[in-house]
Amino acid sequence: MATTEHDHDHDHGHDHEHGHEHEHDHDHDHGHDHAEGGRRSKKELEREARARAREMVARSQIRQYPEPVLREPARPVSEFSDDLRALVKRMITLMDDANGVGLAGNQVGLLRRVLVYHPDREDAEARALVNPVIVERSEETAVDEEGCLSLGPLRVPVERNVRISVDAQDENGEAVHVDAENLEARILQHEIDHLDGVLTIDRTPPESRREALAALRPQPGPRR
Repeated sequence: MATTEHDHDHDHGHDHEHGHEHEHDHDHDHGHDHAEGGRRSKKELEREARARAREMVARSQIRQYPEPVLREPARPVSEFSDDLRALVKRMITLMDDANGVGLAGNQVGLLRRVLVYHPDREDAEARALVNPVIVERSEETAVDEEGCLSLGPLRVPVERNVRISVDAQDENGEAVHVDAENLEARILQHEIDHLDGVLTIDRTPPESRREALAALRPQPGPRR
């Protein structure tokens, strides 16, 4: 999931996927970031250029609609190995470099029920959930726009449960229980949808879906 306008006032990451993006480079050059007259320093410009380059590389490795893997249900994980832990580490790096707040196995071309995400707390580190299952949902729902790292700049309104509970495992196979609300609940529902082969365009109202599909349709090239 990509970031949203209402996601993180504290900027953390990641398909979350609205207008805020996350700054992960905190190497602040105190007192020297700006030249006279408020102009940005060379070091700051170089830092921003490196971040943009990392984002481009990361997004190039994330599967994009309409690739078939995004429509296939992921398979449960049964082996908690070094390979799985390496996959989790790689997915977190991709999510952060792409300025996302969540990423699912399908989005990196692997049909494994693994997701990574940033909890909606300022001091919380990215975490992985393996074989996640939503075991409880609130009756209360809310609509907000969502972006997705697999749908480019597209954003569509999606109705989600405001609170959910999830049972899962971590990358070491230990049992995990998550009670999430608001943004964190939205992120988890978005990423678990990915693991089921479901995209935001399947959850949005019919008119928004038609507009989204039109925007996603390949545009004809110039005539020769």
